[in-house]
Formats: sequence, structure tokens, C-alpha cells
Amino acid sequence: MSEDPQAVPAGRSPTVADVLALPVLAGGEPRVVTGGESTDRPVRWVHITELTDPASFLKGGELVLTTGMPLPDDPAGVRRYVDELADVGAAALVIELVRRYHRPPDALVRACRARGLPLVALARDVNFLEVTQVVHTLILGHQAEAMRRTQGVHEAFTALTLRGAGPEEVLRAAAEMTGRAVVLENLVHRALVCEPATAHAALSGWERRSRTASATDRVGLSGPEGWLVAPVEYQGERWGRVVMLPGPSPVKTGPPPVETGPPPGETGTSPGRTGKTGTGKAAAGPAFGPEDVTVLERTAMALTIARLTRPAPWERTAHRNALRDLVEQRHRSPADARARVVALGLAAQDARFVAVLVDLPPGRDASDAETRLSEELGATGAQALVGLLSPGRLGVLLALRPSRPWREAAERLGRAALDAAPGATVCVGAPADDVSDVARSFRDAARVAEATEPGRPLPPGRSFHERSDVGLRRLLFALRDDPRVQDYAERQLGPLLEHDARHGTRLVATLRGYLDAAGSKTVAARSTGLSRETVYQRLRAIERLLDRDLESGEQRTELHVALQTLDALRTHPPSGSGFPHDR
Repeated sequence: MSEDPQAVPAGRSPTVADVLALPVLAGGEPRVVTGGESTDRPVRWVHITELTDPASFLKGGELVLTTGMPLPDDPAGVRRYVDELADVGAAALVIELVRRYHRPPDALVRACRARGLPLVALARDVNFLEVTQVVHTLILGHQAEAMRRTQGVHEAFTALTLRGAGPEEVLRAAAEMTGRAVVLENLVHRALVCEPATAHAALSGWERRSRTASATDRVGLSGPEGWLVAPVEYQGERWGRVVMLPGPSPVKTGPPPVETGPPPGETGTSPGRTGKTGTGKAAAGPAFGPEDVTVLERTAMALTIARLTRPAPWERTAHRNALRDLVEQRHRSPADARARVVALGLAAQDARFVAVLVDLPPGRDASDAETRLSEELGATGAQALVGLLSPGRLGVLLALRPSRPWREAAERLGRAALDAAPGATVCVGAPADDVSDVARSFRDAARVAEATEPGRPLPPGRSFHERSDVGLRRLLFALRDDPRVQDYAERQLGPLLEHDARHGTRLVATLRGYLDAAGSKTVAARSTGLSRETVYQRLRAIERLLDRDLESGEQRTELHVALQTLDALRTHPPSGSGFPHDR
């Protein structure tokens, strides 16, 4: 590490490890004799002392430099010396092994180890005054940089608030500023938003882990994992909390100094060394710094304002985003998808999933229908995500036990959807055995919806449509916007339609009756109310106009498909079409 202030990551004070790696100290061959697990302590100042009671001149956070000359000779006096430094909160004790001592005194090592005070030994002579000058310049520079960065944090969140940013954008900004995963949860420990999106694996077992992290009244550490948490509330009404997860910093601090190795019988690590510490515990990730606290405070404040100005419940937004991510397969892996739905309260293990689309009638308030359906499903205890996928279309994901008949659950949901939005069209996709297959279930439901014209009667005894209901006419309805389908209908029936339009005849209606009667002229005459002779005359005219043989079964089938296509186009004509009616 150079002596350039930029060598220490922005946003935090230099640590004991940072200072020991500076060239001005590295030349003394520093070795951490004990307390290597605590070299991430921030250094607030450097203090040179040759007093037997230096603690009275300290305020905490100082790196104490000494030649060892004032150390008491008796172990009790050494313990008292170390106890006073530890009690005042000194960052570390650095002793030069040049004049009085050539190895760390055993009593000093034992006392520092007992109090968890890092003890650093210098094998070579070091200019302590130069050390103070370099480190103090570094500290003051970073204090100024921290103030600039804090101002930048406040300005960024102020801009987010003024433009009405939602929870996703607010958390995304917090995650980008800190390089850590940030999660918004509600009062029942459901993870509603997680940023960055690639951190969804951090949601594994979220509710269980979250319940071990007690609620706090202000920003603070909580739980065995050391989460940084902040409540989101207004005037005593709490809506949830925002959590910043510990993790490695995205900023590299440079290579650690070379380890010189401890003397026989001693434990030592080089500053900056990672892995196992002398205590046998895994080294902790980077500690939260003041900037992390500031960012989380402003995140909680921005979320509070967003909640007050955007009354839509966070749960609704979370369900919408989760459903859209599942439909569009935006998760990095099936594990991420499972973690996301589990964090929202759905069971993913030993579960079967059914996708449902609810197309609302024109003029229906989509948000109201979304809320009512969600409440009705919640009242029945159904495990489901409900959210708007697009204007006028609700998506629902049901999570079911494998032993439960899925059509029974779909029927309950269909009735609830029709109660919440009378006149809606409910379409159900094929069940999926894993979250990773949910997109396929939604595609099935979408194909059924495409083939279901508004107002189509429901199948007997059912409140929803499914794939098996899609016959020829509904398939043609789904394909009605395809120019090839439109061209087919025009080529087959165009001359007949034009003749009826010009002469006021009803040849298309006669053809329909004849085809519906499966080619029986007698039945066609009876169903159309015409005499048999009139039917014969009209059929000959149809054959002449279309250049078709109506005695051919294949040609009758082609004309029948064309009529079905015509019906589909007339039910919901594509823009710009001008198909006339035959009746």
C-alpha cells in the first residue's frame, strides 16, 4: 500500500492493517504477535508514548507507538498497563524491538491476548514522528473524503425522493453505493425487495434467519450474522425494516504485506492476512463503516417517504415484480427463483405450481381487482402470489401440495377471481413441478387466453378455461391477427362475400347451413327455412362463384375452416379489417 490517501478504500477510516502496510511502517517489518483477528479496527489517531500510564492521554481508537522503555518490569504492572489501554479503546499497541527488548515480553503478550488488544512488533528501527505525520495526513484526508461522500449520499437520496422513486430503485441505489446486498422485509419477515437482483441467493431461509435478528429502534447491528438493520416507520407506525447484509467489500485494498513468521512458541499473523485467526474462527468479512450506516439511514427515510406518497402496499409491488421475473425468466438460476418465492411466503419444496391469468373486463379497476383477489385468497389460506402483469391482466401463481388436485384449487381461485372482478376471463396453465417450470405454465395460460374471446361461456361446471378447451374455432381466434390466416379466409370466401354485399343475397348463410348439416341438402333446407329447390339453386351458384365442388369432403372441410376463421375475425376483428356479416 502506498502512502497515497486513495490507497485506503473510500468511505472508511484506515484500519490497523492499513496503517501497518504503509511503507513508513512496513520498513520496520511489522508482525502481529497477537490480536490478528482485530486488525480491522479503525485508527482514529497515532500516539507516541514513553509513559507508564499513557491511557490518561488517550480517547480511544489510537495506534500507540512505544520503544518499550517505560514498560513495568513486573507482570502485574504490565497487565495494568495493557488493561488501561484496552479500557480506553486503543486500536493497537506497537512496540519496537530495537532498544530495550529484542523479542516481545511474555507478560506483555499474555496481557494483550487476554484483553484482545492487537500487539505488533517492529523488528527494525522506525521514525515514529514520520509515522505520525503520514498517518495523520491519511486520516485527515479520509475524513474530508468521508464528508464529501456523505454529502453525495444525501444528495443522491434526496434526488431519488424528489422524483418519487419506488422501493426497488431506492434499494438498488443503496446496494450500488455500498457494494452489499440490501433487503426490504415486512412485519412478518417476508423479503419483498432484494438488491442487487443477482443477490437473491442471499434470501435462502430468509424468514428463519430474519427471526433470529431482533428488531431495533434505530440503525444497528442485529442477529448472529451481524446484519445492519433499520426500521421503516412513521409516527410510531412500523411497516417493516431494511436490512444490509455483511459481505466482502467490492473495493480491493491491495496485497497484504509478507508474513515474517512468529518466533517459536508464539502465534502471529501479518497485517491484512485472511483465513483462520489465532482463535480458530473464520475471519469475518469487512465490518460495516459509518458510510454504510448513513446509507441505510437514508434508505429507510426514502422508503418511508415513498410509502407515504405511494400508497400501494409493498407486498403488491413485490408480488408483481416476482411474477414478472418468473414469467420472463429473469432469475440467474432455479435456486435464485426458489429463494425468491420462498422469501415471499410460498413453499417451494415438495410443491406443485399452477399459473393463472385473469383478464379483466374493460373499465375494471385493475388495482382494486388485484387487492380484492389477493385478500380473498389470503382469507382462504391459499399460498399464492397475485400481481398485475400488464394493464387489464392479473397473474396468479398457486403453490399446492402435490397430493392436492390442482383443478379443485383452480376452481376455487376461478370463483374468487370472478367474485373480485365479475365478467373476467380466467385461464389456467398446466401444472409445473418446480419453480423453474413456472414460465411454461404461464405460457400455457397465455395461449388459452389468446384463444378465448371476451364473453365466451365457461365450460359446464367450471369457472376457468384450460388448454383442453381450445378447439378449432378457438385456435383460429388465437391466430386471427396472422395475415396468413386472414388471407386464407379471403381467398376461400371473398367472391361469395362480395356477391352478397353487392346483390343483397345470403349465399354465405346458405353455405354455413349446408356445411353445418354435414352436406345434407334436406337438413340444410329445414335449418335455413328455405325450400329444397332454393337450396339447390344457391349451392350451384356458390360452386360457380367459388369454383368449388361441394360434393368433395376435402373442399367442404376447407370452406368450413374458412367460415370458422371468418367468425373469429368478426368476433374480434384486427384493426383495419372490413369483413362484412353474412347474417
